[in-house]
Amino acid sequence: QVQLVESGGGLVQTGGSLRLSCAASELRFSRFGMGWFRQAPGKEREFVAAISWSHTSTTYADSVKGRFTMSRDNARDTVYLQMNSLKPEDTAVYYCAASTILYSRNENQYDYWGQGTQVTVSS
Repeated sequence: QVQLVESGGGLVQTGGSLRLSCAASELRFSRFGMGWFRQAPGKEREFVAAISWSHTSTTYADSVKGRFTMSRDNARDTVYLQMNSLKPEDTAVYYCAASTILYSRNENQYDYWGQGTQVTVSS
């Protein structure tokens, strides 16, 4: 069965950096667009970033543009989210997801989801 496993979350101070990874298995990874979403306590899940299957196109939420960078390594079936200049408002559980759509900001267009990894940014 398809599995997406996130890692790399943790506790970091404001202004710090983290790199999240999401490893896929049992998936024709290179044929899927991939996305990162996050959910803060008491809030709805929101889009963070997405990348096309060919990694030639990316899109970011305005709140993270210029600070976060999404990339993928199709040889390793893994996507990454490099997060720099972290802020307390970035605190959330971060989820990766896979979509048969080229790439999408709409969570309803994602077919598979990981279990999430916690990111906490202290002030």
